[in-house]
Amino acid sequence: MLLGLLGLFLALTESCWCAPQQTCHPGDQLLGRCSNSVTEAKPTCTEMHLSYCNDVGYTRTIFPNILGHRTRMDAESGAEYLLLSVIHGLLNGECSPDIRLVGCSVLASPCRDNKMIKPCRSTCEALRKDCAHTFEAIHMAWPYFLDCDRFFASDREGCFDPLAGLRARQELARSSLSPDEASTIIQFTHTTNSQMYSLLKRTAAKCSHISHVYSIGRSTEGRDLLVIEFSNNPGQHELVEPEVKLIGNMHGNEVLGRQLLIYLAQYLCSEYTLGNPRVQAIINTTRIHILASMNPDGYELAAAEGHLLNGWTNGRTNAQNIDLNRNFPDLTSVFYRNRRSRHYRTDHIPIPDGYWFEKVAPETFAVMKWTRSIPFVQSASLHGGELVVSYPFDYSRHLHEEKMFSPTQDERMFKQLARTYADAHATMSNNDTDRCGAHFNRTKGIINGALWYSFPGGMSDFNYLHTNCLEITVELGCDKFPSEVELYPEWKRNKEALLSFIESVHRGIKGIVKDVDGNGIKDATISVRGIRKDVTTAEGGDYWRLLSSGTHILTATAKGYSRVSKRVHLPHNLNKAGRVDFVLKKVPRKPDIDDHFFPTTDTWDRFDPYNQFERYSEPDVVEGGIERQEKPWWWSYFSQSGIAPPNWLLRNV
Repeated sequence: MLLGLLGLFLALTESCWCAPQQTCHPGDQLLGRCSNSVTEAKPTCTEMHLSYCNDVGYTRTIFPNILGHRTRMDAESGAEYLLLSVIHGLLNGECSPDIRLVGCSVLASPCRDNKMIKPCRSTCEALRKDCAHTFEAIHMAWPYFLDCDRFFASDREGCFDPLAGLRARQELARSSLSPDEASTIIQFTHTTNSQMYSLLKRTAAKCSHISHVYSIGRSTEGRDLLVIEFSNNPGQHELVEPEVKLIGNMHGNEVLGRQLLIYLAQYLCSEYTLGNPRVQAIINTTRIHILASMNPDGYELAAAEGHLLNGWTNGRTNAQNIDLNRNFPDLTSVFYRNRRSRHYRTDHIPIPDGYWFEKVAPETFAVMKWTRSIPFVQSASLHGGELVVSYPFDYSRHLHEEKMFSPTQDERMFKQLARTYADAHATMSNNDTDRCGAHFNRTKGIINGALWYSFPGGMSDFNYLHTNCLEITVELGCDKFPSEVELYPEWKRNKEALLSFIESVHRGIKGIVKDVDGNGIKDATISVRGIRKDVTTAEGGDYWRLLSSGTHILTATAKGYSRVSKRVHLPHNLNKAGRVDFVLKKVPRKPDIDDHFFPTTDTWDRFDPYNQFERYSEPDVVEGGIERQEKPWWWSYFSQSGIAPPNWLLRNV
């Protein structure tokens, strides 16, 4: 059917797909024989009767039209109108109804006082950019009657936007959704910050029994970093129920991840209500936290230019011009410097004092505080610019090697997590998939971060070295700011991958560490022989340890308690985490060399680093009218430690 339509269209293009020709000979024109010519037809407003254009939003049009059609019958019998009637089938439904409405604005422009109002050139140019790939896919040229320079006008000429009504209807449909309506309705459009906040809050209200929203802080310009959570007991951590976080829009101009996470929130809410057994199983056994935009300030800058003009850097950083994925503590360098020390910890590395002397973005601080406050097991950060999943370490183990394989102690587990997303994605792991410049065919869409390119201060490395959480970075595609027509296809490509990634948290082992009285032990350590990366227990003594299949020796320890070891076998076909509990007995506490050489608290616990953003309070006035400035935020640290502050700091007091 479609091939027949395409053949018909090609035949038309060969025979008459050109601008209407003037058929009157100059001699006949002089003799007055061309009274019915286009040039002598008087423009007149008339009622709109084009059946394929009955939803354009106005009722009166004008003939002759821009293309020279003198009457409605001329317009309806023309090749342009025929193309509009079959274009939905030719383009597989893409770019419709947008292209139909813009085409109708040329065939039947609105009329006022017997004067034609031309459609806006900017609308045409945006549509051509959005739909270029769909025309290329069927080897079809852009129609001449949609020539943006020829048949459209600029804003200064008083043009009108033929898509304004469509956008208004979409917004009305979104705002009129009933909280009790049990249907998955997703508008695949770009979402402003205010629309995102409203949509997430309304989604949480619609599914208040499994969802709620909360803010983890504010951006540099004061915008909320809003998280929506899904759980069968929202707002509460449940024993041995794993916690997953998904983060989008860390770089403000990488917006696809932001949109996908907004759609995911709507999907989880509606599908749970509709009784989707898979979604219900996910939410009933997992606590999911979605931060759709970590950098709303950067998004504002990128969105102001739109996807047509936005480059690779506009809006990437936050309002302080800080790249948030280079702003976390560089614990990887600390790890490399000390990894050969027998007593040095390879996990939960304290934040160095010097980090707080640098410029820490409020967005970074908020995510760090969030990551420390909830016992996350795994995480994914969604980016754009390539089509691949990368995993730690992101910083090379040799400083001068920009592309060097730099594995963590959990290399095998990280590869499984990356493989889970890439294999469930529609095209990411395919060898014949077009990439954006890099070559990941040999690894089928996954790569060690430092082997791709090395950088310090990344969020994934921080998660691994400072917390229990294992985080991957998902690069969703070449176009960082895709057009709206691409949003639904991208959702289809990524939906299964997102769900599979969330489900993958249920692997390895989980359990509770208790004392002999049955009380959970907080901050107990779970070690795996052969893997120098420990996890610690949460408030109630529960823990999760992502592990691949095989036989493992686990050891549970806690200060003031006995040490207990167990042998555990995880079969290949195990589709849920194995349960391994520990009971520890209290024993007399002996001095530990680690207590002397390696403090149990890091700089976060010794002073409040957030004071650096509000470093000084209002000055006090003492006797004599002299202003006394409050001591700087680092003063108490040096006073309590007994160490003299360096001179370069004292000069600034």
